[in-house]
Amino acid sequence: MADSPLTPPPGDPIGAQPGPRTCARHPDRVTGLRCTRCDRPACPECLREASVGYQCVDCVDEGRRTVRPPRTFAGAELAARRPVVTPVLIALNVLMYLLTAWQAGSLAGNSGSRLFGDLVMWTPGVAAYDEWWRLLTSGFLHYGPAHLGLNMIALYVLGRDLEPAFGRLRYTAVYLISLLGGSVAVYLFGSLNTLVAGASGAVYGLMGALLVAYLRFRINAGPALGVIVLNVVLSFTLPGISLLGHLGGLAVGAAVTAGLVYAPRAKRDAYQTATVVTAVLLLVVLTVVRTAQLL
Repeated sequence: MADSPLTPPPGDPIGAQPGPRTCARHPDRVTGLRCTRCDRPACPECLREASVGYQCVDCVDEGRRTVRPPRTFAGAELAARRPVVTPVLIALNVLMYLLTAWQAGSLAGNSGSRLFGDLVMWTPGVAAYDEWWRLLTSGFLHYGPAHLGLNMIALYVLGRDLEPAFGRLRYTAVYLISLLGGSVAVYLFGSLNTLVAGASGAVYGLMGALLVAYLRFRINAGPALGVIVLNVVLSFTLPGISLLGHLGGLAVGAAVTAGLVYAPRAKRDAYQTATVVTAVLLLVVLTVVRTAQLL
């Protein structure tokens, strides 16, 4: 006897079930659609358009887990393209300026506030009073609105390109370590009674990061190098500029970035983590040695 057209083929568990087929995820919904990947019945709500046909949401999720997302040269996922860290850093700097201006009762004389005095980079405060936080907090203080505005504009211009390329975590690490590098340079070689503040060390670190990235991928680094040279010249010529903070941030930012972008792809995360940890430990050791010399 020949098989009837209504008889399910052997081994077809779905066809073996009497009655209309229902969605695998919603048994109360009758459907005539199937996933092109797993061949299970699926209602329109559970299907997603694929390169060929439609796939159910379970197959789509499984595919996302097994397919490695595209990454940038520094290892950041291409999906995270919108800068988030940069506006947060700008907001923190502006907030600190407003707090110090409010406390001092002056927009231009905000450095006279008590908060500014407690957080500014001051070598005796670090060495004699163990106020180590000054090495970082000074990078979020500024002398007046012009100082703040120039640094924030530079941070925005650099951050909008570097943050998506580096990824939020790597970008934050370069920024903060550059900031710390600028402060440590001031602590090692600067005048004992000079008060230093500003995000310039971190901004110069981002300049160094941009230059290293250009050189790594053989992009014309002329414009970036020209901007850096111009800023270094201004650091030498303009009064009230912390040359040590700028050069320290520039050198540390470039060095850390070199460790990030030249890391072998096979073990990139491990090499990049080692680069960041080594840079922080080195700066801490230099600070401890300097403190021992001053005491």
